[in-house]
Amino acid sequence: MIIFKSINNLKKKVNFSKNIGFVPTMGAIHEGHLSLIKQSKKKCEKTVVSIFINPKQFNNKFDFRNYPRNLSKDIKLLKKNKVDYLLLPKYDELFRINLKKKIKIKKKDRILCAKYRPGHFEGVLHVINQYLNLIQPKLIFLGEKDYQQYYLISNFIKNKFITKSYLCKTIRHNYLYALSSRNKLLNNKDLHILESVSLIIKKFYFSLKKKKKNIKNLNHIKKLLKETGINLEYLEIRNKINFSKKISKENFKIFIAYYFKNIRFIDNF
Repeated sequence: MIIFKSINNLKKKVNFSKNIGFVPTMGAIHEGHLSLIKQSKKKCEKTVVSIFINPKQFNNKFDFRNYPRNLSKDIKLLKKNKVDYLLLPKYDELFRINLKKKIKIKKKDRILCAKYRPGHFEGVLHVINQYLNLIQPKLIFLGEKDYQQYYLISNFIKNKFITKSYLCKTIRHNYLYALSSRNKLLNNKDLHILESVSLIIKKFYFSLKKKKKNIKNLNHIKKLLKETGINLEYLEIRNKINFSKKISKENFKIFIAYYFKNIRFIDNF
């Protein structure tokens, strides 16, 4: 694995006219990230993984300060999984260039995480824009756990870059809670709370698949979730194609965001 600390150096050394896959991360690599890398290695000749903890994606200093960091462990894992290139860009390289037109989220998209974390997705899209402007991989691999992020990135890059987005399934612990870098901030006892939350949502998901009218139980589900000890931020059912509230048994997703021990978690089923 070759490590680059500059996007320009990566661009000079790697031929991006070939079949290159790109996996952007904020580090604290786990099995979820590795599943994206596996897909990239399967679909592409070479794989680039980036690690950059983007401060623009955080809404408070506590969250940014406490985000898990272990670069040496990440490098070992990426080498073990035979990643071709690791990019470790500096903040100035991604933010010193002022965009001619500031990236903004459309009003209709200011829902779910975009509503509760103003500026978050603008920060995400700024970095994706800078990456793809400079390196232009064939595919960018994104996880279903961050489905709203996948939706916004896919629409943002469509007709603007040659890069296409590729959605990879959420990797779960015992088919329940989604693997996340923030899980590393919890102990085993705490993780059982995440299991309880996921089990409630999963059961609700299958009840909706069976009968759409079970949506009337949404308030009851919110009550059950609060009884687990979490601080629920939102629980919504949306059309997974366009994020409207017009749903059917075939096209819906349940989206949840909550805080537990002052740590924010998101998921969808």
